[in-house]
Amino acid sequence: MKHSKGRLEVICGSMFSGKSEELIRRVRRAEIARQTVQVFKPSLDDRYGAGSVNSHDGRAKDAIAIERERPQDILDHINDGITVVAIDEAQFFSEKLVGIVNYLAYERDIRLIVAGLDLDFRGEPFQPMPALMAHAEQVDKLHAICVVCGNEALRSQRLIDGKPAHYNDPIILIGAQESYEARCRHCHEVPGRPLK
Repeated sequence: MKHSKGRLEVICGSMFSGKSEELIRRVRRAEIARQTVQVFKPSLDDRYGAGSVNSHDGRAKDAIAIERERPQDILDHINDGITVVAIDEAQFFSEKLVGIVNYLAYERDIRLIVAGLDLDFRGEPFQPMPALMAHAEQVDKLHAICVVCGNEALRSQRLIDGKPAHYNDPIILIGAQESYEARCRHCHEVPGRPLK
């Protein structure tokens, strides 16, 4: 688990695929290896409280909440001697996050572990995740199970009053099982989606 050069690892996938669980697992392994770790998350994700990263299976890790439009504030919070930085729910940060992550990897030789949704509820790339994936040394795409047919799920189905959300609904809506389901490509529904 030791490293001498900065690197970026991206964990992506749909809701309920285990992204936060995998991020927490990697953080715990780094701590066992006596690496110094700090964890960050966007402040708007307050489903389990502002000061922790939580997986849907109940695992948790203390985290520092950062404003969505100000990912550069991460730099102000990094302690001396930190070797690993983990960032959960990266899709909620502005695209400024890409520059911050690259700076930490290139200039500070920090190992970055970044987790987030690669697709929004419409099934379209969720920025800044595609750019982070392009810069990463390692990308792991996790899959959930489609609640409709049981196949591998790659998409997050947003539901409003039990019905699929419309394409023109806002991209960001914080929620869990009350608002989202994991779906495969064929069971994923987005009324009003334009043909591309």
